[in-house]
Parts: sequence; C-alpha cells; structure tokens
Amino acid sequence: MSQRFKVACVQNCAGPLLEPNLEETAAACRAVAKEGAALICLPEYFSSLDLRGKLLLGNPLPEAGHPALPLFRGLAAELGVHILLGSLAIETGAARFSNRSYLIDASGAIVARYDKIHLFDVDLPGGESYQESGTVAPGDRAVLAPTPWGPLGLSICYDLRFARLYRALAKAGAKMLAVPAAFTKTTGEAHWHVLLRARAIETGAYVFAPSQYGVHAEGRACYGHSLIVDPWGRVLADAGDGPGYAIAEVDLAEADKARGMIAALRHDRDFTLDAAPARQEAAAS
Repeated sequence: MSQRFKVACVQNCAGPLLEPNLEETAAACRAVAKEGAALICLPEYFSSLDLRGKLLLGNPLPEAGHPALPLFRGLAAELGVHILLGSLAIETGAARFSNRSYLIDASGAIVARYDKIHLFDVDLPGGESYQESGTVAPGDRAVLAPTPWGPLGLSICYDLRFARLYRALAKAGAKMLAVPAAFTKTTGEAHWHVLLRARAIETGAYVFAPSQYGVHAEGRACYGHSLIVDPWGRVLADAGDGPGYAIAEVDLAEADKARGMIAALRHDRDFTLDAAPARQEAAAS
C-alpha cells in the first residue's frame, strides 16, 4: 500500500436532530470521495449536538440502534473509503453515556472504537461553562486504529490538551493522529491552531482535525477551522469558519523524515522533580 493518499476533514454545524445532520455529512463524504479522499474524518458529535446550561447532550442511543452506523458503514463500502465518525453519543446502560469515535474501513466494517478519555469541564470568560462529565463517562483506553497505511491514533477534542496521550500513540507506531472536535470559538481562537501544530511537531506525525463550526443551542459557538497538519507542523489545509472541508494529500514518508531529523520520541529521559527548591536554598545559606 502506498504511503501517499488523500485525507479530508469535514466540518458541520450540528443541531439536536439526527436526520438533517446525517444527510449533510453523508453528502459531504460523497463530495470529498469524488475528489479522491481515501480517509474521510467527521467531527465530534457530528450527528447531534445539544447544549443545555453546562451540560453537553448528543442525543444518545444504543450502538445497535444508532442510525449513523449503518448509514456510514454502507457509505464507506459503496465509496470504497475509510470513514472516521468523530464521535457519537452512545448509551451503554450506565447513568452516563459514552462519547465514542468509530473507524469504519472500506468494506464497511467497524475496525476501532475509542471512548473519549479527558472530559471538558471548564469555566471560560463571560460565564461560558461546560461540564461534560455531567452526562458523559470517561474512557480509560488509548486506541490505535488499523488502516491500510498504518495505525491511526484516536482522540477526541479536549484530549488535545494532554500531550502524553499523543506521545504514547506515536511511540506505539502512529504516524497519523485524529482529533475530531467541537472546539468552542472562545478556546479555538486562542489555542486550536497552536495545539494541533504542537502535537504534530512533538510526535512527528500527521494530525487530522475535523471540527464543528457555527452557533449552536443557547448561542454557544464552535470554532471550525478543520485542519490537516504535517509532521513538521505545517498546516496543509484549513476549512475556515463555515461549511466545507479541508482536503490534502499526505505522504507518511514525511513522518519518517521528520523523526529522522529530530528523534525526540527516542530521547525521553527519566528525571525526578525537585518540589522544594526554596527550602534547599534556605538550608544551603
């Protein structure tokens, strides 16, 4: 299998109703497949996003009954592409649902599932607050998803702020990292581009980051700017802040090249943390 292929990151502005969101994102998958995309990535909560107060709601359904799965499994097989469902809200029988990402291969099979580990409990300026843990149960397992081009490291949105997850995925063999998101406009304007570029640079890996855009319930806004970033930290494609997608050809040999020049993944050293330097300085004087 060639190390060169096209990736597309679709962005949408999901409302709470499933059907229009699924129709829109399925149409976008068809459009980017016509442009040659072999891996198509959709955002976090692309099928339904509802915000009520601090709580993030995603119209949770059991995996066996979620209409997004048969729709996109059939579409992947029809188009002969891999599709990353950025995340769906999945009922598990517990009090809180899972924020779960799926990778579907070109035969329509689900080849990987990932439950978001780090949950978005934050208080932002102007009274903007979120408590994802109020409705979502955290995952506890990092996942490498198999693809014809090599393993794809999975993550979701707020995971982006926890660099050790991506370092672990890269050390386990990932030259590609997925970060589907519904990143807020407030935090996106400040941190989205720099964090994604940093994760690419730190790991010498491609980063594929499809994100939602636009205004949702209660006036909460997502940033958009779905990105494809190369292992040197260069932005190859940016979808802007409206409907559309980012698409680019990637070459995994570039990951080998970056890691050959800066072999940081092999340069970790153990260290201890001096937690009380002030007391030691006092004793020395």
